[in-house]
Amino acid sequence: MNNKNIYVLSDKKVKNTNSLPMFEIEYIKQKIDLENYDALLFTSKNAIKALVSMDESWKKIPAYVIAPETAKVLEHHGGNLAFVGEKSHGNDFAKEVEDKLAGKKVLYFCGKKVVSNVVDILNENNVQCDRLVVYETVCKSYENATALPKGSVIVFSSPSTINCFFKNISWDESYKAVSIGQTTAKYFPSHITPIVADHTTLNSCVDKAFELLNT
Repeated sequence: MNNKNIYVLSDKKVKNTNSLPMFEIEYIKQKIDLENYDALLFTSKNAIKALVSMDESWKKIPAYVIAPETAKVLEHHGGNLAFVGEKSHGNDFAKEVEDKLAGKKVLYFCGKKVVSNVVDILNENNVQCDRLVVYETVCKSYENATALPKGSVIVFSSPSTINCFFKNISWDESYKAVSIGQTTAKYFPSHITPIVADHTTLNSCVDKAFELLNT
């Protein structure tokens, strides 16, 4: 049975929670020429899914991905996995791969809104890194105002979920927020102090949410 007081702002189902998707992904059709690239960079599974609908040649090129969950999606679609990051944050990921990609020409597939400085960091460290936007997040619009129960714990998994949440729902002082990571935590309004999950996964966020309910 779902816990009536824990809301995950995602379409991904997490056991014993309520799913409340906040945005949709729209792919941006691009003409892709990968002939001169030595490696591909991904910090989002959505970028991989966008490529699947556009091009097949990317699967041959070594891919460097930010985290295990992204790696699973890449391998599921037949990509050539070369490296999986451990830090799960864009800037830290760039630092992890800069030596491995030194002297190479790299293409970073990303969303329209990027909250890290991956491209700048790599270009400053002997990596020729280009960026190609292949998707964007669009807020859902709920026709009727959505009111969550008092005392709800709400899991925010990205800056986009924060933005879209406040377009649909008014914050109640009884609510508690869980952030998937430090970067996302920076995007909350000043009157909300989120609790940051121990690990950058939805399951870790939910574990933290249950802790909050029991304190």
